Amino acid sequence: MGTKLNKSVLVTGADGFIGSHLCELLVQQGYKVRALVQYNSFNHWGWLDNSPLTKEMEVVTGDIRDPHFCKLITKDIEIVFHLAALIAIPYSYTAPDSYVATNVTGTLNICQAAKENKVARVIHTSTSEVYGTAQYVPIDEKHPLQPQSPYSASKIGADMMAMSFYNAFELPVTIARPFNTYGPRQSARAVIPTIITQIANGQKQIKLGDVSPTRDFNYVTDTCRGFLALAQSDATIGDTFNIGSNFEISIHDTLNLIKKIMTSDVEFIIDEQRLRPKDSEVHRLWCDNSKITALTGFAPEISIEQGLSHTVDWFLDNLQKYKADIYNV
Repeated sequence: MGTKLNKSVLVTGADGFIGSHLCELLVQQGYKVRALVQYNSFNHWGWLDNSPLTKEMEVVTGDIRDPHFCKLITKDIEIVFHLAALIAIPYSYTAPDSYVATNVTGTLNICQAAKENKVARVIHTSTSEVYGTAQYVPIDEKHPLQPQSPYSASKIGADMMAMSFYNAFELPVTIARPFNTYGPRQSARAVIPTIITQIANGQKQIKLGDVSPTRDFNYVTDTCRGFLALAQSDATIGDTFNIGSNFEISIHDTLNLIKKIMTSDVEFIIDEQRLRPKDSEVHRLWCDNSKITALTGFAPEISIEQGLSHTVDWFLDNLQKYKADIYNV
């Protein structure tokens, strides 16, 4: 397989939705985890503040936009899982410069630091958004890249920066390209938490953007297992891998599943504020996951019904952490 257990790993973006779950999985698998959370004066550690496993990690605060800091935190690290990024698509319309600084320059800084500190593996996080609206389905890794938002453009730039370090310097980079991850701790601006939190707060009408697009939804623990599978196989170095379920469902049908789980009679209405600009909406995402499966044996374990059920339960227990009455950009 390649990379063994008990290695020192760095997870950037450890305070975030996927990053916090990945840190927990790595601890459970016996890895020594250094968790990077974004520096802030409140000393908040994001979702790691609430994790029962945080005491088993080394939590550091800082910013990947600083190259000197990146060099410091990659010392004595064997695997970097690079998840730190600005990810909200709507915010990228108003603050595109910050996306380049964090996503492109931040990735450059991590790769440069990993190269200088002779890190054994770098797992760089991409996104299915780089594909844009599907030109064919299911989407494999050869699908053209289409920058339909400043966010996706910055992620395409970050992917290319990471891969350039493999080509130019033989840095052992693997690009992990997750499709639509959902589950406990996801931002309330994402569609599944938007629905759950509004229904839970007793709304009779729910405001949404376009509900016709399809997505390949993946429960967060499955996404994290995909990251680990890529890191544990040396055969994945220098290549890009989709992490997804090979299952397509429309936003509309997803909403109705949530309504059923929550036994709700809520009605959905279109909110103009939530619509993406005309040529920016990604209409179809359906993942071809045959490449990661063939190379690592990875396959998702949690069905959409199971995953939504777990997610609903978690949000009902944690509603106080969300501002469900305002639109999160």
